[in-house]
Amino acid sequence: MTDATIPENLTAGGANARPRFRVNSRAVVMTLYLLFLLLPLYWLLNMSLKTNTEILNDFTLFPKDLTFANYATILTDPAWYMGYVNSLIYVVMNTVISLTVALPAAYAFSRYSFMGDKHLFFWLLTNRMAPPAVFALPFFQLYSSVGLFDTHIAVALAHCLFNVPLAVWILEGFMRGVPKEIDETAYIDGYGFGRFFVKIFMPLIASGIGVAAFFCFMFSWVELLLSRTLTTVDAKPIAAIMTRTQGASGVDWGVLAAAGVLTIVPGALVIYFVRNYIAKGFALGRV
Repeated sequence: MTDATIPENLTAGGANARPRFRVNSRAVVMTLYLLFLLLPLYWLLNMSLKTNTEILNDFTLFPKDLTFANYATILTDPAWYMGYVNSLIYVVMNTVISLTVALPAAYAFSRYSFMGDKHLFFWLLTNRMAPPAVFALPFFQLYSSVGLFDTHIAVALAHCLFNVPLAVWILEGFMRGVPKEIDETAYIDGYGFGRFFVKIFMPLIASGIGVAAFFCFMFSWVELLLSRTLTTVDAKPIAAIMTRTQGASGVDWGVLAAAGVLTIVPGALVIYFVRNYIAKGFALGRV
């Protein structure tokens, strides 16, 4: 047998040589995992570009008759787009209030020791462990009595019960990583507490603030039970409006899918802008 007739894989590495092309099992698993995650999102987008007739009668991977009428309905009908406005208003209010309250509380837990500090810290977390349904009725009765029912501040304050403990827990872990000598040096240099906290300390824990803001925003954005119970018309969020899609002609699947796609957009934008902070938070903080 001449060299010209010897198989190439044998001449390269002998009889035990492996084939040149191998299947990367990790790449296959990762690809399947990504497809599994993205399939519901793609199908939601696919439905939002179809008519109800095509959604109900045909199984198609791509829209046969591409239409943007569903998005036009969302963006032109006040009953729909005001839901996004209401949600953004109380979500931003809740995030600002939660961080404003959590920052000094987390600083106290990280810098001082006092009687019952660990018990108080654990008690804060127990509020986060409780399901929202436990507090729906007390909040409803309380806000109805004081005239805050169906207002943005009512939902924002109700969500603080869950977001403030989470923000304190996250920020306290970041603050413990900042040496106390920085505080003492700043006081020696003549900094007051307020100036030191804003100018020096907060930039050092910017990653923690970004992570806490992200989790506060996402919880308040996706929470449905309290926001639906505490509002009726003026402050109704988009999540509650999406549960009222059935009319005389049945469920408007196309409009509902378009509303779902638009609901994902704010969360995706928040993740994009704080992605670097989130990466640091998972590496250095308590998350």
